[in-house]
Amino acid sequence: MFKRKFHTMIKRSLAGMLCAGLLVTQPAAIYAAEANATATPEAGHSATYSQAADTDSIKGWPAGPSIEGQSAVLMDAVTDTVLYSKNPDDRLYPASITKIMTALLACENLDMNDTITMSQEAAYGIEAGSSTIYAETGEVFTVEQALMALMLESANEMALAIAEKTSGSVKKFVELMNQRAAQLGCKNTHFNNPNGLPDETHYTTASDMMKIAKAAWYNPEFRKFVTTQTYEIPPTNKQSETRYLLNHHRMMSGQSYAYDGVLGGKTGYTNVAGNTLVTYAKRGNSILIAVVLNSTNGAFPDTTSLLDYGFDNFEKVDMNVDTNPVPATFLPCEKHLLKNSGDLCSFYYMRHVYVTVPTGTDVSQLVRKQWLLNNSVGPKRIKSKYYFNDHMVGYGIQYEKEILSDLLLNTSF
Repeated sequence: MFKRKFHTMIKRSLAGMLCAGLLVTQPAAIYAAEANATATPEAGHSATYSQAADTDSIKGWPAGPSIEGQSAVLMDAVTDTVLYSKNPDDRLYPASITKIMTALLACENLDMNDTITMSQEAAYGIEAGSSTIYAETGEVFTVEQALMALMLESANEMALAIAEKTSGSVKKFVELMNQRAAQLGCKNTHFNNPNGLPDETHYTTASDMMKIAKAAWYNPEFRKFVTTQTYEIPPTNKQSETRYLLNHHRMMSGQSYAYDGVLGGKTGYTNVAGNTLVTYAKRGNSILIAVVLNSTNGAFPDTTSLLDYGFDNFEKVDMNVDTNPVPATFLPCEKHLLKNSGDLCSFYYMRHVYVTVPTGTDVSQLVRKQWLLNNSVGPKRIKSKYYFNDHMVGYGIQYEKEILSDLLLNTSF
């Protein structure tokens, strides 16, 4: 048994350079922002380190930090306010942050207590030397165990096994990945595998990855996997020893880049992708998501700079301090026109609307834009967006309520 496992490990290690990207060329069509890369870099820094953030062009917006990453986005997860963006639409390789989409789809489609039996194709269908927990053909795991291995140890064979379990085949799962990305509004993303190993047709952008990361965060099942620090897989039908898993996001508590407020995230790396990182962090009433792509000198310091910038320079403000429903518009009648107690009148209400703005901003000066959302069934809805010098900083939806006219006439708003 030991001899067979030893040979298996050697076989998997021989092609380690391939997994690391050493034997994969970088396609110019995918690796965008060539004009930025031609600038003379500062000594010891990446070619795009000194490039100003796109958000620096917003009048009155705090200047963003310089980071090594070619592309990055920092966003408030509640208000959807983009606090920082740099080359957000550059098509780049995501590496293992791809697994956020894989995990999201598993959380949306699988029972955590169900089992996964490793196929030969899943157990040995990955490049040798890539991230793995050395699962064997025929080995049985629960879906939860497979997802923990996927998100903590970045196990590439588990990505294949989860894909097969979810869709019947890796090919069909990849189709599902791309369909889900399109549903989330991703315009410059194409997945070609569920694990992020090097592939010229497998790419995303910081902006698109932010959409995926936010959708995943709002799935309660997913949050369990992305925020877990350590996990144990007990002996299985093929493995007599317990597997001990450790989350490799080094900004989590007790790790080398520990950052106050970091809840979790997902790391990624290949030579062609550089360091990629998605991070979730919370302080006070703010939850921030940071996405960094192609950080050649390390994504953890970049993310630290971004989170410092976000938490130190912005605040989330409740635009609706009253906890009671607040009427915004009367349709189609007014109070003084109502006579019969049996009449119905529509009004729109909304409890809390938050905006994320530079600290100290006079929110009364924000511009609000509203429009009626068309829907054939259910109550009518009005969507409001708030803008700081043409930059969206928050939104809310008002819902129509029908109430009796005598109640309306005798209620003070």
